[in-house]
Amino acid sequence: MDALESGAAVTDLLLLAGGALIGALLALLGAGGSILLLPLLVSGLSLPMREAVPLSLIVVLLLALTNLVPALRQRRVSWRFAAWMGAPALLGSWIGAAWVKDGLVGPNQQLLLFAFAAAVAAVLMARPVSASSASTGPARWWWLPPQGLGVGLLTGIAGVGGGFAVVPALVLLGRLPMALASSTSLLVIAASSLMALLAHGEWSVEGFRLLFPLLIGGGFGVLLGQRLAPHLPEQRLRQGFAALLLVSAVSSGVEALQPRDAHAVQPSVLNGPSLHR
Repeated sequence: MDALESGAAVTDLLLLAGGALIGALLALLGAGGSILLLPLLVSGLSLPMREAVPLSLIVVLLLALTNLVPALRQRRVSWRFAAWMGAPALLGSWIGAAWVKDGLVGPNQQLLLFAFAAAVAAVLMARPVSASSASTGPARWWWLPPQGLGVGLLTGIAGVGGGFAVVPALVLLGRLPMALASSTSLLVIAASSLMALLAHGEWSVEGFRLLFPLLIGGGFGVLLGQRLAPHLPEQRLRQGFAALLLVSAVSSGVEALQPRDAHAVQPSVLNGPSLHR
């Protein structure tokens, strides 16, 4: 019993620390921190992908909704651009989740896709899009639907929100100001995450227990990030975050090369029943 309690305490500490890091990055950079959640769940807690991806989607959804509410109140959302990207993203997230559910995409392929997404996010975060990028040239909105479809597939397969790709697309292709693009991306992310979560249709009941330390740590991280934000240079933060993403990409890629049976019962911190929808 002592060993079980000790293991649970270590799990809670990891989740608190991970949630604090994600929350701090969200407050400091505005987006992106949730992409670190999947490596924490899979590598840190040894969760199988079938449990880690839905849990990641729930956290991404909650983070997006929390930040979307004030944006809606302040009318900082472009509904037109959200529709151009969001509708294909909904389709992509449903298709991606269905592929995983039907066994067309296995755990190793999910990890490889996540590793690729983390590497791309690292490049984008290391070279951030400037606010002035939206002020020149006409909007090229016709490129947004393919981007939305790709982001949706990524969300459905790997449980990643994709804000690191949505925001630059809205700024560079839609010519939206950075603040408006960030708020609009939250609507796209929230909708596609909810669609992917419903499409997966199966997740562990006990997985919800892991939400509490994640959210508590995330709340603390947000408060800490808000206090530190005025004193830390954004470019340095982005470069540090990019380095962390590269480490996640490499570790996830290496883990994806390990033999993995999609139907085998894997040891994890969760042993509860599954909730089918």
